[in-house]
Amino acid sequence: MRITRLQLRNVRRHTDLDLTLAPGLTVVRGPNESGKSTIQRAIELALTRRVTSGSGDLDGMRSWNSGDDDRPWVRLEFEQEDLDGVRTGTLEKAFRGSRGTVRLELDGETITDPARADEVLADLTGIPSEPFFRSTASVRHHELDGLARDEAALRDRLQASISGADRGTSRARRKLEKALYDLNTKGDKNPGRIKAAEANLATETAAQRNGEAALMQLERDRDALAQAREERTVAESELNEQRSMLEKARLAERLIAEREQARERFERYSTAVDVSRQVDGLEASHPSSNGLPALREALSKVRAADIRIREIKAALAGEVEVQFVVDEPTPRSWRPTAIAAIVVILLAVGVVVADQLNVLPRDLRTFSITALGQTISLPGAPLLAVLLVLFGAGLALVGRRQRIRAMQLRKTKDLRIQEIERRLRGRSMLEQELQVEEVTLSNLLAALELPDLPAVEALVTAEEAHMGNILRLRAQLEGLVGREPAATLPELRDKAALDIEQKSGALEALGPIAHEARARERLEVAVADADRKVGSARDAEAQARARVEQNSVDAEEVAAHAERAAIWAEQLTALQRRNRVYDATLKALDAAERATIRTATRYLEKTMVVDLARVTAGRYRRVQVDDENLGLRVYAPERGDWVDVTSLSQGTLDTVYLAARIGLVRLVTGDRRPPLVLDDPFVTLDDERAARALELLHDISTDFQVIYLTTSDRYDRTADAVAILAPATGLTPDTIPEDSEPASAPRMEQPAADPPAAPPAAA
Repeated sequence: MRITRLQLRNVRRHTDLDLTLAPGLTVVRGPNESGKSTIQRAIELALTRRVTSGSGDLDGMRSWNSGDDDRPWVRLEFEQEDLDGVRTGTLEKAFRGSRGTVRLELDGETITDPARADEVLADLTGIPSEPFFRSTASVRHHELDGLARDEAALRDRLQASISGADRGTSRARRKLEKALYDLNTKGDKNPGRIKAAEANLATETAAQRNGEAALMQLERDRDALAQAREERTVAESELNEQRSMLEKARLAERLIAEREQARERFERYSTAVDVSRQVDGLEASHPSSNGLPALREALSKVRAADIRIREIKAALAGEVEVQFVVDEPTPRSWRPTAIAAIVVILLAVGVVVADQLNVLPRDLRTFSITALGQTISLPGAPLLAVLLVLFGAGLALVGRRQRIRAMQLRKTKDLRIQEIERRLRGRSMLEQELQVEEVTLSNLLAALELPDLPAVEALVTAEEAHMGNILRLRAQLEGLVGREPAATLPELRDKAALDIEQKSGALEALGPIAHEARARERLEVAVADADRKVGSARDAEAQARARVEQNSVDAEEVAAHAERAAIWAEQLTALQRRNRVYDATLKALDAAERATIRTATRYLEKTMVVDLARVTAGRYRRVQVDDENLGLRVYAPERGDWVDVTSLSQGTLDTVYLAARIGLVRLVTGDRRPPLVLDDPFVTLDDERAARALELLHDISTDFQVIYLTTSDRYDRTADAVAILAPATGLTPDTIPEDSEPASAPRMEQPAADPPAAPPAAA
């Protein structure tokens, strides 16, 4: 297949692209973000992706400025060379999920069914799937080493290329592997059919074995249940007998206790009757007709009157005359002394005044004193005045003392007069009070008809003792019968005596058990033992019954398990035989595939050597391809040994894998010729090696259409046609130059040198 025209709408950057391609080598050149990889992806989708695919990457293929209803649309015009000549056709795909549409026109036939269209395209290109296309004929940046991206499809294509027909060995392998997986899976969640059959066989066998054992156990459990019932009946009979005896023993204890209580009541009521009679006798024989409170009040009054009489008499008998001996003070005896002091002081003042007036005699003005042979002269008037003042002050002190003493004597005299008056007034009052108290005492004694205070005290003491006896007896009576009326005590006493007789008769009726000591304790122990035996017997019976009830085994069900076990044994044998057949078939396929891969790898080694030697200028002339994983090795002349291509430089590695890709395409596509879409795989090569590699591609383009996507113009001279993509010119709004122009449609131009014959490229 050779694509002559490619049209894109709403595919990422290309909202509307119309590109004409040469049948041979077409170089699509443009800077970064000009949409080269989008063109490669669009070709992949057109040739391999079903239009009804719901994959999420299709939404990512939409143009950013497309409408909500716009979806990716691809249209191809192609030519198909075969034995009958060259056929032309068109392919149009609109990717809209479940509403996607396809239109394939070839030889006048129009195909709109997506599945049928994909089958025809796979037959035309020899490419069975998208991963296979990307592993062989479609090469991206740094993807030259992806030789086995769809290993199963690659093996099928290798097998078809050698055998001449597509036998679908990978599909058969997958079916065999799935069948073996379904047969041999050992997982617990999804077990295989063999494991399931083994498990079912084991289950049915175990169920049969368990059923037979359960039938035998059922017979034993039924026998144990019958025996447990008999033991339980005997134990219950013994328990009932022991309980009857225990009830008699408890009744005897209760009757004895009630008889003792009746006796105690009889004694209490008898004592209460006697005490009641004593209380009645004491109530009728009080020592005084007056009540005890009245006697106590009268006694307190008599005592108070007697005490007051004795106090008054003592006060009157012990009173004496009080005499005060006080010196009578001399009236105003202090005044002469005071007057003399005043006169002396005035005389001193007169001496001082006379001295100042110089009217004193000369002898009085100066005094001379001879001492130690020396004569001292002193002023006489001041000295005389000082002496007179001191003398006057002494007289004043004496007069003050006389005045204070006179005042004290006068005060003492006043107190004596007041005391005499008080004494005279108190005695008369005491005598009058004495007469009143004596009359009161006489009246009290007359009311009590007693002679004196001791008689009153004796009467009160006797009455208190009498009342104490009455209160004691009443307290005793209340302690015996509480507040029970005295009139009912004889009746209650007789009733208690009747209860004693009745309880004694009931005890005699019970027999010897009533007189046995500690009969109740013995029987309680016996009943507890019997109860435990009954409980054990009932538990044993319940356990035996539970075992019988839980044993739901059925003889017919056991027979059914035996039949199903035989059926599962037959199925397991058949599945094991099928497993052996599938395993042998898979091993035969593996052997055939290994032979196929071995043939294919030898073919690759032969074809790769020519292309690799041409690109590397004869440096690498020997290649080895691994039969298991298609790994590549080359012979390094410097080492003189084989080395893995991954240890070489990136440029050499890309060259080796490109040669391998071309060889694989030639091998697996057979007589089909899919277009080779290369996204600048020589970016790591130097100019010389890149030129040789592109010359190789130009030679290959005579057999395969080659679409080379690049950013460099170094391949233009070799290409049959060059399509130049416009660069992306969109800028941030703040920095858009005024003279900026929108991106234009791609333009076609002829290479600088005349290439081999090829149709001219249209704009």
